[in-house]
Formats: sequence, structure tokens, C-alpha cells
Amino acid sequence: MRRLQTYTSLWAMQPHDQTGVKLPYDQICEMVAGAGYDGMAIDLGASDVEVAHAVRPHMERNNLTPLIVAFPKTIDSLEDTLKMAKDFDAPFVDVIGQVMPVALDDMVPVIETWMEMSDKIGVPIQFETHRNCITNDLYTMLQLLDRIPQMRVCADLSHYVVDREFWYPLSDHDMGLISRVLERSDSFQGRVASRQQIQLPLSFPQHQKWVELFKGWWREGMTSWQSRNADGDCIFLCELGPPEYAMTGADGRELSNRWEEALQIKSWAEDIWSDLG
Repeated sequence: MRRLQTYTSLWAMQPHDQTGVKLPYDQICEMVAGAGYDGMAIDLGASDVEVAHAVRPHMERNNLTPLIVAFPKTIDSLEDTLKMAKDFDAPFVDVIGQVMPVALDDMVPVIETWMEMSDKIGVPIQFETHRNCITNDLYTMLQLLDRIPQMRVCADLSHYVVDREFWYPLSDHDMGLISRVLERSDSFQGRVASRQQIQLPLSFPQHQKWVELFKGWWREGMTSWQSRNADGDCIFLCELGPPEYAMTGADGRELSNRWEEALQIKSWAEDIWSDLG
């Protein structure tokens, strides 16, 4: 059986809206579970291992599956995170690798070593499309995918829209580049970007063309995932980050309610999955 599993991020819940109030872990987990999410990502770039262990019992009490997001600064440091993820029973580790050689030939052994480490410990890894990491650039990422057929992807396409400063409407060529990433993606992240902003308020009229673009990519990605998987869980992470990811006004307050927006993206993802049958 194939299932769509929706997650949100602990990072996105601190704070979760424009009030700026940071809720305690027990309230966060109750709120996330009550909204129908299946799990929550623990971002080790925005927090640390101590936080992961502190929030774990509240997640377990609310039947939320943890997803570990790793930012390894050395090749060897990923090992401890993989072992922690195995203890947490995480479905995979989302790697945003901070080991960033300039040359492609130097990048390949880094990725391959992390993949070997993953196989040895028995925890799958996916490499997130993300700025300021080894997958920073779309063109380099495509070359890595060509060189390493086993490399699997967590698609947060917002980063590549900003990275390449894609003009709207995107050309057939540029859409084809994104399709190549989606063909290798085993999970997806929900955020809408434009060529200049990493995270747009969803309801603004001027942003609707970007909203529709991303909804189309999520549909394409889920379609590809279903064509490659007869069973299993497809994870969709609604990750709307707090400022300075979130846009703010002159008073420093966010321009939209991220909690409500995340639920909107969750609903879109569920509708797309349902439409695909």
C-alpha cells in the first residue's frame, strides 16, 4: 500500500505564526498531531541533539514520527546522526551537507562515503536540494545525479528557484531541469518561492503564478514517486520557516499566518495525492 505522510518542522513551529510566541514542546506536539500531521522534522541546523531528545517523548506521546535533518560539517560527523536517527526510528535522514568541495570530482566521494555510511548503519539518506550546502547549485546537482545513480533526493525546489533566479514563465528547458530532479526525488518539501524570495505569503494575488507552479511540481513529483514505488510512504514536509525565511513588514511582524499556510499546503498535497489515485 502507498501512503502520503505529511509532516511539519519543529523549526517552523518556533514560532508558528506572526505572534512570535514560542510554545513549549508538549503544546507543539499536541497542536501538530491535532492538525492531522503524521510526523515532525527535527532540524539539527536550527537546534541540536539535546533538543531532539527533549522533544522526543512528546512526539511519541502524540504518535508523531520523527524525521532527522542533518547538517554534517565533516564527513565522519554524519555517523552519529545516523545512529541517533536509527534509535529514533526515523524513516530517513535528510542530509544538507556542509562539506562543500568546489570541484565535482571532489564532491562525488563525499556523497558516496555518506551513502556507504548510510548502508552500513541501516538508515536511508536523502540529499536535500538546498542552498549553502553540497547540493547548492542546480547544475552541479544534476551532474551529481548523473555520476551517482543511487543518489536519492529530498526536493525542496524553492532553493533552486532562487538559486537560478528563474524567470516566469519558466522555459521548457528549465522545466526539464527540474523534472530531472523530481525523477530522483523520494520526498518533497512544501514552500513556495519566487526568483527573488525564498518563502512567499500564499494568499497575495501577485504570488499566485508561483503557487500554481509549485503545485504543478508537487503533482509531477508525486506522480513520478508513484510510478517508482508499488508501496511505501511518500513524505511531504510542510516547512514554512520563521523570519528571516518568512517575509516581514517594517514592524518586524510576519505578513501572513504560517500555521494556517502550512495547513493549506498540507491540504493541497493531500488533494493532489488523492487525485492521482
